[in-house]
Amino acid sequence: MLVDTHCHLDFNSFDLDRQEVIHRARETGVGRILNPGIDLNSSQEAIRLSEHYPEVYSAVGVHPNEAITWDESSLRDLRRLAEKSKVVAIGEIGLDYYRDRAPKDLQKQVFLEQLALAGELNLPVIVHNRQANEDILSILKDWIVQLKVSGSLLAGRPGVLHSFSGDVGFAALAIQSNFFLGFTGTVTFNNALELQEVVQVIPADRILIETDAPFLTPHPNRGKRNEPANVYWVAKKIAGLRMIGEDDLINQTASNAARLFCW
Repeated sequence: MLVDTHCHLDFNSFDLDRQEVIHRARETGVGRILNPGIDLNSSQEAIRLSEHYPEVYSAVGVHPNEAITWDESSLRDLRRLAEKSKVVAIGEIGLDYYRDRAPKDLQKQVFLEQLALAGELNLPVIVHNRQANEDILSILKDWIVQLKVSGSLLAGRPGVLHSFSGDVGFAALAIQSNFFLGFTGTVTFNNALELQEVVQVIPADRILIETDAPFLTPHPNRGKRNEPANVYWVAKKIAGLRMIGEDDLINQTASNAARLFCW
């Protein structure tokens, strides 16, 4: 069973043909799709989709680029949303120093509050990281220490670094903290040599595949809107790089996702 562990089906890019998109995913063999929120409204819509489509699951969170929307009620509202039965993670959360849509200190505050919520609820996190490697690692390491001190089992499956874009060294540090690494269509690009090296050397039980649809469309469909069915091309590329059968890679990543998200 193919699994797309990161897709924004709630985005308006899918408003005209969302049902057809999900049907194509089913026809391709995609049995699970995880839709993270980027703010409170998006998180609510992700939950609505998960309640309507059996293969869709949701995560709730406030993206770093939306950190300016955070107020004194946000944490309470997220906690309430996270109680829904098909919410399997807190996300998409993290740091983004590329877009600069929110002050770095505010991004860190919002990230820390949501990590604390994840620990409280025993839910893994879906981490967005763009040009913030040092701060991301520092914050996550401290959080893992807190989880271990409290005896939380979440320390063994704390989350995924979504759309991983680091080098082998960064990957090793993340895996030391028990994080999974999510790979998108970028791994299929001819110039993604560093990323392709990462997927060749990391442990098989730490790999997740995702589309980040409607973004990051893989080869051979670059230039078109991305969708969950295209997660097949990510699986195919990684299987080729690791010199294993496609079915083996698909089964392994499905097992990894089930272990992380408990679905």
